Amino acid sequence: MLGKKYDFRNAEKRHLKSWMDEGIYRFDPESIREIYSIDTPPPTVSGSLHIGHIFSYTQAEMIARFHRMQGRNVYYPMGFDDNGLPTERLVEKEIGIPASQLPREEFIRRCMEVVEKYEAEYKNLWQSLGFSVDWDLSYQTISPVARRISQRSFLDLVRSGRAYLEETPVLWCTTCGTSIAQAELESRELETRFITIPFVVEGREIPVATTRPELLYGCVALFVHPEDSRYADITGKMARVPLYGFEVPVMADPRASMEKGTGAVMCCTFGDTTDLEWFQEHKLPYKQVIMQDGMISGNVPHIGGLKVEEARSRIIGLLEENGLIRKSEGIIHSVSVHERCGKTIEIIPSRQWFIRIMDQKERLLEAADKIQWYPPSMKTRYQLWVENLKWDWCISRQRYFGVPFPLWYCKACGSAIFARDEDLPVNPLDTAPPHPCGCGCQEYVPESAVMDTWATSALTPLINAKWGEKQEDGRLIPMTMRTQAHEIIRTWAFYTIAKSLFHTGRIPWRDIMVCGFVTVDGQKISKSKNNAGYSPAELIARYSADGLRYWATSCRLGTDTQFSENELKASQRFLTKLWNAARFCSIHLKDYVPSEPASLYPLDAWILERCRETTMKARALLTRYEVGAARSEVDILFWKDFCDNYLELVKDRLYKPEVHGEEARSSARYALYCSLSTILKLYAIYVPFITEEIWQHICRKHEKEHSIHQTLWMDDGRLSRDLLEFGEAVKAVLGETRRYKSEHKLSQKAGFEHLAIRMEKRFIPWFRRSMKDFMACSGARDITLQEGPASVEIRE
Repeated sequence: MLGKKYDFRNAEKRHLKSWMDEGIYRFDPESIREIYSIDTPPPTVSGSLHIGHIFSYTQAEMIARFHRMQGRNVYYPMGFDDNGLPTERLVEKEIGIPASQLPREEFIRRCMEVVEKYEAEYKNLWQSLGFSVDWDLSYQTISPVARRISQRSFLDLVRSGRAYLEETPVLWCTTCGTSIAQAELESRELETRFITIPFVVEGREIPVATTRPELLYGCVALFVHPEDSRYADITGKMARVPLYGFEVPVMADPRASMEKGTGAVMCCTFGDTTDLEWFQEHKLPYKQVIMQDGMISGNVPHIGGLKVEEARSRIIGLLEENGLIRKSEGIIHSVSVHERCGKTIEIIPSRQWFIRIMDQKERLLEAADKIQWYPPSMKTRYQLWVENLKWDWCISRQRYFGVPFPLWYCKACGSAIFARDEDLPVNPLDTAPPHPCGCGCQEYVPESAVMDTWATSALTPLINAKWGEKQEDGRLIPMTMRTQAHEIIRTWAFYTIAKSLFHTGRIPWRDIMVCGFVTVDGQKISKSKNNAGYSPAELIARYSADGLRYWATSCRLGTDTQFSENELKASQRFLTKLWNAARFCSIHLKDYVPSEPASLYPLDAWILERCRETTMKARALLTRYEVGAARSEVDILFWKDFCDNYLELVKDRLYKPEVHGEEARSSARYALYCSLSTILKLYAIYVPFITEEIWQHICRKHEKEHSIHQTLWMDDGRLSRDLLEFGEAVKAVLGETRRYKSEHKLSQKAGFEHLAIRMEKRFIPWFRRSMKDFMACSGARDITLQEGPASVEIRE
């Protein structure tokens, strides 16, 4: 029999050890069962995990448990994305030293130490939450195997013409000191000055409004709309730049907005992406203003050597001194910032490696149609991203801790010398190229840049399948499901789809499950904002792992949720209710040996039919990844049908076999055991610890499996609508008696002299057989039953 209270701290430790020792969640590569493989997001090693991670990762973990309990061979790994700029920034913060101030090898060594510490913390948290991961399948994106697969990917893209090296203007973060990709941009509203200054064309002032006067020296043209009548007579002429005095051409282009500012726009190298587009399309000259370190070039008069913000203030001051400001106003406008550091980005020419994707938009959109998106609305986000792409994917980063490019450059002719596949992974800084350059030169310069971390994490399906390795498992291409958050559709989902198409010609997974995130006071919880409040470990210690897991399914898939600690108290109430209900069952199943009775009483048959119906509904919802909606169905069965009604109706029959007879008691015990077992299995994917504890005490001795998590859900079957509707009719009648007592301020234990019940003819034989149960539960001393529209007349 179960104890009075559930000791979750003791139970969680015991069951974690048991599951690990017995390999309950181990993937079986030799099994012929259907494989269900999950492309789990490897958490970025950039700080401690928070409640937001619990929310999304737990939902996906429940899907793993669900499919395991449908008899599938579940491939459920956990990786760690432990290279790249996010990890570098964490390490710089931890050690208090910028990477640029340490020898490269020393900084990488420090990175490895920090990574090892955080990965141990991550693994401990996932295990404490009962994650059914096969830890033998773990990987790190900085591991030799992952580096080899990432470098193999790069070489494959070079051979196919998809990867190329080019000196071109790129998105550049002057704070992080590296090129970045379009997907790493975020839009942010910032306050700034919008000043209007006079350009001069043949003695006529042309007012031009700008937020970036520090780029005046880099002005290479003035643009107006071809249909703007205000400037039709100056198109094709030369305009004198204020303060600096040189002249630039006035050109027409429809991207110059007639409504914004004055309608005349200066094109500088480079203020934004429109400047870049004009520069490329109109073959304009390049004038350097901002350098890669964020300083103004020393060649720029008046402001050379200053930081951008200082230069802007200095230029505005000079313009004012010279009477060249016609208007100045404060505005809030949208600027592009680097998602990693939140600082404004620049566009600066640099020699970088790219993956050609702009010519593949149609193919990338077609791939989205072959993938099942859950929820379906998330597909639109992906489509909009692809349709609005403006750049090829820049994959090189001028950083330190990442996957190296496997190549060197000839000192004489500059040609790239690539590593051989059989030598991967290689670090060109430590090794020589496999052969001299084709020009005969034997001297070389190693590539010092590292790959964008997304270039490796976009390969997680191929890392799981060990693509190109001796142990490659083709059954994992494509994988069954990817789970991820919606804010990285533009990065992880997009890049993974692209790389999978380029390398295998196939989609990376059949389904994608997109989760929302957690907010506090309307703001997304994030490691960088440090706004999570209590740590997951503290919340687990206070409310239990099952408590957090149950909370994580409190909303529909893909929607964001507000976190409040009060919601964990609702989880506690549920766990207490489940334990108490199971404890009641354990009293009546103490010496029970499951055996199907010759005949089931109607109410017993009804609760078992409700169990089957709920199993079928939950299965259908979970197949669509709706873990929250499925849990709601199970909650209704447990709270409304099992606890509030069934247990109350059969209680007398269980306690008093001398009144009801042994046959009636046997039917009740059978239904009690089977319905409790079903409810435990349904809840097992949500609250694995308490369900295991109850199952071990009540069911283990009767079942062949060692753990509830090795058992299977009941199969779908044809439901008896009559039986289900009979149960609803009984609940309705019972509800009327309870309502009467509440309205008349009577104890629920109070009895009635007489109940006159009307119900459908088809239900009357079943109700007659359930009469004793109903009389004991309602307290009615006499009941008359008649055919007719459902109603209850009560006489006290």
